[in-house]
Amino acid sequence: MNLKKMMQQAAKMQEQLAQTQSELADKTVTATAGGGKVTVTANGAGEVLSIKIDKTVVDPEDVESLEDLILSGVQKAIEEGKALQQSEMSKLTAGMGLPPGMGF
Repeated sequence: MNLKKMMQQAAKMQEQLAQTQSELADKTVTATAGGGKVTVTANGAGEVLSIKIDKTVVDPEDVESLEDLILSGVQKAIEEGKALQQSEMSKLTAGMGLPPGMGF
């Protein structure tokens, strides 16, 4: 393989990576905690976009439980966003002929 061809492939890979990252920012995942009392929406770029809290779990005497529910919902949303990102990146690297684990 010559250097020019390798550079062209690297440029194409960079372009595809940028496009995939842009698409991930537009895709969302939703996670819930507390039986749906807290709903967190995040995108494939790992950004939390919104948090919805059912008013029935807002108890001034039990702030810790609400904090736990919010934390759990955010953690689940981030996990799902990372899974979406991994899935999309795996598709990208598979199209490049790289062996599993050699991609991003």
